[in-house]
Amino acid sequence: MRDNIILLAHGAGGLKSADLLREVFLPHFANDVLCQMADAAVLEGGVGRLAFTTDSFVIDPLIFPGGDIGKLAVCGTINDLACAGAMPLALSAAFILEEGLEIATLSKLVASMGETARAAGVRIVAGDTKVVPRGSADRLFITTSGIGLLPEHRPLPAPHRAQPGDAVLLSGTLADHGMAVMTSREGLQFTSQIRSDCAPLAGLVAGLLDAVPDVHCLRDPTRGGLAAVLNELAAASSVCIEVEEERIPVHADVRVACELLGIDPLHVANEGKMVAIVPADAADAALAAFHSHPAGQDAAIIGTVQPTPAARVHLRTPLGSLRILDVPAGDLLPRIC
Repeated sequence: MRDNIILLAHGAGGLKSADLLREVFLPHFANDVLCQMADAAVLEGGVGRLAFTTDSFVIDPLIFPGGDIGKLAVCGTINDLACAGAMPLALSAAFILEEGLEIATLSKLVASMGETARAAGVRIVAGDTKVVPRGSADRLFITTSGIGLLPEHRPLPAPHRAQPGDAVLLSGTLADHGMAVMTSREGLQFTSQIRSDCAPLAGLVAGLLDAVPDVHCLRDPTRGGLAAVLNELAAASSVCIEVEEERIPVHADVRVACELLGIDPLHVANEGKMVAIVPADAADAALAAFHSHPAGQDAAIIGTVQPTPAARVHLRTPLGSLRILDVPAGDLLPRIC
């Protein structure tokens, strides 16, 4: 690893994030569960199969169109459990508070967490709070952990299960969250306000699994966006994933914002979308399941899994040509989740 200090790019979900994980964390933490590199760990035990996950949230600004750091913390953890095919049961929440944070702001964010958790049918059952001196943090950081119950007799989605011939689905429009945060942060004004897609997706995934019990892969395209997620799945399964650019849904105002800022929407973080890879003969059923849920109204089948070249993602352009869709190398939008 050539870097001597932590850079913002190490937290962007791209190449430097992968280097940090591979060269700093995995040599000391590696085990058969962690090395599967899934969104949530699957644990075997006397109480049945459990999924467990943890995440930290450091977004700026704390409140943005369509959400806030509290809602984001709950949704992000629920969605990681859903990616493992688990029904979320309970969350814990730890808060790092900077001296000087307004209590009214904290109260609003905590209320948002509680409301989001109740609406998703999940309890926040444990927590911790620490206060650090002014200048030691940026107002508020939240770490959440979650546990979920896995079905006993159902194949579980996993990053390594994509197979040639599979269909690739996306549950809705790309880049809503990242561009909502960016435009709010920079004070940019558009004809219509761009809103984050931040939402809990356990219900969406439950409906999908009822319709298609053997979903091969599930992933929520957060940091690094769709491009990062597809590259991770292609590498884990040693396959090539080919997606059609014209099939990928993007709201018109989000597309305009991305073009003005010179940002590829396929590299932008999302917080209320799901990528699913399913057997080809189950693609229509999966799409119908997505469409039946409020969060999946804009879902689309966006591509297929090919046998070669392994660990590669191709994007077919409207002109019919293929180009390689790489993982973003740097941090397009720091402090995005």
